[in-house]
Amino acid sequence: MTTTRFDTYRHARYAWDDEVAGRLDPVERLVYRSNLLGADRRITNTGGGNTSSKLRMPDPVTDDVVDVLWVKGSGGDLRTVSREHFASFDLARLHALRERYERSPERGPKTPAEDAMVDLYVHAVFGANPRPGSIDAPLHAFVPFRHVDHTHPDAVIAIAAAADGRRLAQEVYGDEVGWVDWQRPGVELGLQIAAACAARPDLRGVIMGQHGLICWDDDDKGCYETTLELIERAGRFIEARAAEAAAFGGPRVRALGDDERRRLLVEVLPRLRGLVSSERRFIATVQDDERVRAFIDSVDAPRLSELGTSCPDHFLRTKIKPLYVPWHPDHADVEGLLTAVEDGLRRYRDDYRTYYGAHAPAEAPAMRDPNPTVILIPGVGMVTFGRNKSESRVTAEFFVGAVEVMRGAESLGGYIALPRQEAFDIEYWRLEEAKLRRMPPEREFERRVVVVIGAGSGIGKATALRMARERAHVVCADLDEAAAIATANELGDLVGHGIGVGGSGVSNCGPAIGFGVDVTDRASVRALFEQVVLAYGGCDAVIVTAGLYVPSDAEGRVSDVDWARTFDVNVRGGYLVAEEAQRIWRAQGTTASLVLTTSVNAVVAKAGSFAYDSSKAAAQHLVRELAVALAPLVRVNALAPATVVDGSSMFSRERVMGSLRRYGLPVEEGDTDAALRQRLAEFYASRTLTKAPITGEQQAEAAYLLVSDRLARTTGQVLTVDGGLTEAFLR
Repeated sequence: MTTTRFDTYRHARYAWDDEVAGRLDPVERLVYRSNLLGADRRITNTGGGNTSSKLRMPDPVTDDVVDVLWVKGSGGDLRTVSREHFASFDLARLHALRERYERSPERGPKTPAEDAMVDLYVHAVFGANPRPGSIDAPLHAFVPFRHVDHTHPDAVIAIAAAADGRRLAQEVYGDEVGWVDWQRPGVELGLQIAAACAARPDLRGVIMGQHGLICWDDDDKGCYETTLELIERAGRFIEARAAEAAAFGGPRVRALGDDERRRLLVEVLPRLRGLVSSERRFIATVQDDERVRAFIDSVDAPRLSELGTSCPDHFLRTKIKPLYVPWHPDHADVEGLLTAVEDGLRRYRDDYRTYYGAHAPAEAPAMRDPNPTVILIPGVGMVTFGRNKSESRVTAEFFVGAVEVMRGAESLGGYIALPRQEAFDIEYWRLEEAKLRRMPPEREFERRVVVVIGAGSGIGKATALRMARERAHVVCADLDEAAAIATANELGDLVGHGIGVGGSGVSNCGPAIGFGVDVTDRASVRALFEQVVLAYGGCDAVIVTAGLYVPSDAEGRVSDVDWARTFDVNVRGGYLVAEEAQRIWRAQGTTASLVLTTSVNAVVAKAGSFAYDSSKAAAQHLVRELAVALAPLVRVNALAPATVVDGSSMFSRERVMGSLRRYGLPVEEGDTDAALRQRLAEFYASRTLTKAPITGEQQAEAAYLLVSDRLARTTGQVLTVDGGLTEAFLR
């Protein structure tokens, strides 16, 4: 076979390390090769593509050495896969299934007989491996080489999706690489590729029209290098021709500056999120890098957007086409943009219903949400939506790939998309529908964004963790920014950072992010919510646990300055948060929830903490008035804890010692902080009916309950979690 070696790569990243590979067993080498390929977005998209190795292994029952196909299983992602994500099959049994299929009189593309083969793969599993095989397994099984890579490289798909793709492939590769026209993944496509190999045993790979690349070798490193070489050759071929003309016909509108784009996005995103959430909520990702904007702002963008994506992996996330908003950014007027968005959404939904009606057979699954998942705004950028941050980032990544494919294909004479019927048959394929049904059920908060202010410690941190366990997207905010970021990182480690590499700036975040905020400063609070909007598109709940307690002197007094500070944080702070959050909620038009943390001290009269107790009483009444003012969309409630000592930043050593002295309990300067806190917590517990200390986790459970749908008809109320403090009984 002819090979072309490159000293440097411009369209792929060469990363193979013989020393690393040499320490690995054969399956580990397959994982290693997969991770290298998946780490480069230009080679394949998140969750797309698959790799395989045919290995000689002893049968666990007979000890006979057999050929075993190890292939990336269904749902795996090349960048992050490990050994457990690979399916394994007895190759001889897969070939027996092939022979059975070839004998079927009803065989053929898109037939029930072809689809039924997927259900038979279980009978060829080797070693009781629980990982289900993907629909692409036949592409690997039927190729007579030991190692196979199937990828979705931007450069190669640009050729595959070009109007004259077959001729261009011949020009790039000569007789080294074959071509098969578009065929839905499955057994029939595998048989076509096997036939190409049989007819031309010296082939190094095949381009699948409007789909991707498959190539092979009998050496795993050789297979990796073949993949990179074929991609590099395609990339350089396109590169030479792309320089001859302006991409996408050149610019149609002027590019807005960073500050203008940010201003528009902050104003528009909540409304946009509310509009696309007409059936169910979505989480947004913003992509506004230069290359994406060059497409959106171009002369050809309206035409190409209407064509939609080509690669099936792309449009399963991006839908059949994006919504291109026909708006001109010259005046940068928010109202004009919102009007254009609303009009565009109505047309898009109508188009989608027409598309479904024209192509759905009687047995098709019910029509899915007709809202777009990709919205292109000239001068501003791209906004993508998904059920969670991970999915919306993947959607952004996929459309970036689609843009690069269009860029290359247009430079080669013209881009073509899949025929609408073929696209529909993929989008509503029975096997894709089955894959959706196999997904775990959504958690209650998976589509929601919850801001926890005070998340750096104590009740706030416990609440952030509780919301993360319900798969909420949690914005951790605190006066101590480092503590907020640390909590967000802990949440990310708990639930995972998700997949996908889409998103620009703060919108590239995962399911949790941390910011600093000063609730007494309106500008700081507004800046926090602007970041929330840019990160996720909006907000669904705010829980404020931040508070201030200034220890009093021996006579129970604090300074005038500290009186003012106490009310600033505990009362005015909650009001500022509510006002700034309401700007988002009003724009979204979706239901929301606000919880302010007060205290049982709001109703328990005593001497010694005048400023704190009276501020909490004021905050409690503020909750009632906000509940009236923000109805009917927003529920507002209060969480009133008894003293939670453990983990609270409000309980400094000075405060703990002062409280112990006030209650006549022993205090020694040599006592540790932990011992002092425990003594105070036990004293507080002794005053309650349940005789047990109150924990931050118990308060967090109440906060979660207040923002959940379980109390969807509760507003203007105070939920007390105090262990049974009789002085705080309702009266």
